Amino acid sequence: MKSIRNTALGLTMGLAAATTAMADDLTIAIVNNGHMINMQKVAEAYTAETGTKLNWVSLEEGVLREQVTSDTATGGGQYDIINIGMQEAPIWGAAGWIEPLNFGADYDVDDILPAMRAGLSHEGTLYAAPFYGESSMVMYRKDLTDAAGVVVRDNDSWANIKGAAMAMHNPDKGVYGACLRGKPGWGDNMAFVTTMVNSFGGAWFDADMKPALNSAAWNEAINFYVDLLGNYGPPGSEGNSFNEILALYNEGKCGMWIDATIAASFLTVDGVAYAQSPNAGNAVGANWLWAWAMAIPAGSPNAAEAQKFIEWATSKEYVKAVGMHPDFGWGSVPTGQRASTYAIPEFKAAAKFAAAEMAAIDSAAPAATDVKPYVGVQFAAIPEFPEVGTAVAQEIAAALSGAKTVEEALAASQAAADAIMKEAGYYE
Repeated sequence: MKSIRNTALGLTMGLAAATTAMADDLTIAIVNNGHMINMQKVAEAYTAETGTKLNWVSLEEGVLREQVTSDTATGGGQYDIINIGMQEAPIWGAAGWIEPLNFGADYDVDDILPAMRAGLSHEGTLYAAPFYGESSMVMYRKDLTDAAGVVVRDNDSWANIKGAAMAMHNPDKGVYGACLRGKPGWGDNMAFVTTMVNSFGGAWFDADMKPALNSAAWNEAINFYVDLLGNYGPPGSEGNSFNEILALYNEGKCGMWIDATIAASFLTVDGVAYAQSPNAGNAVGANWLWAWAMAIPAGSPNAAEAQKFIEWATSKEYVKAVGMHPDFGWGSVPTGQRASTYAIPEFKAAAKFAAAEMAAIDSAAPAATDVKPYVGVQFAAIPEFPEVGTAVAQEIAAALSGAKTVEEALAASQAAADAIMKEAGYYE
């Protein structure tokens, strides 16, 4: 099998190198999602107290993955702290790319939700601390479903979901039945698409780790996805990921959205209700599991100070700081990372989505199964997956846009994945 380092070096380079920080500064690469953006404001208090200057590099999700992977793989040293997730943390930790994390007793590592702690560890050692965690669920406009006379249920069938989308779809009034990810990327469109494929009984690889993208389950799932978004989604869905759909939803343009539970923290429209993710007969893997976490690249000259910042930014105290911040409040605290957050009365009063979010996280199933012979829900926990997922993501986006048929896209996906896995030495 080819090394993780060689796999990463094959990725396209992202943005130009960030400016090198002074020795007593920290340069932090973050994804440009709401909680991360909020952290920049909250962390002003950290700088005031410690004197540590924080240089933020905020990147769109796909660019962040490329930039951070390339820099960490080559020991580029651009960043002292990086945002990574469950796909990378155990693999990079085992490879020695990132530093193990050791916090003081007051940090209470046992308060981190078990699913998040396990997903960010290798052989019991924590390599990335969760800033927030998530699963996926249905967020829908109950005012629109009530008006249309349809009901969205927990663990509903995909057929019923399509029926609800059809009933709410009213493009003449600027309302689209279903807003779903279409922007290409292994953590963008493929995060959602993989859960759909799982629910149809498909998987990325078979028991011999040979790509299974030419299976009947993939064909059925992708045809359903293209049909659902093509008929009842907004125009240009192949360009939409989390932030684009969040904006559409808050503009009142989406009847339903199936995506990260964390999105509920940022919904501003009235009448939102929540349901557990739908499936097509197989509920295992129908909702994903992820954490955006903070890690320290190996060899950072500021590792000690970086660990202090991570300990603060992922602590119970940070959650309270957001809850009490005049610009944010308890409905905006990062969730899905600590059990104690869900016991805070002010949070429970503000976060109407909390019970649905926790139910989704608790039901996520990252363990290997007979159908899915690898760890991971919306990804496979192998070094080669980002390369495979990125290639397939482009093909699925092409099918969604109409540039290719589903059959053509899946045939090209199978060929690309097969070439990558053969080169990696999984089989000849």
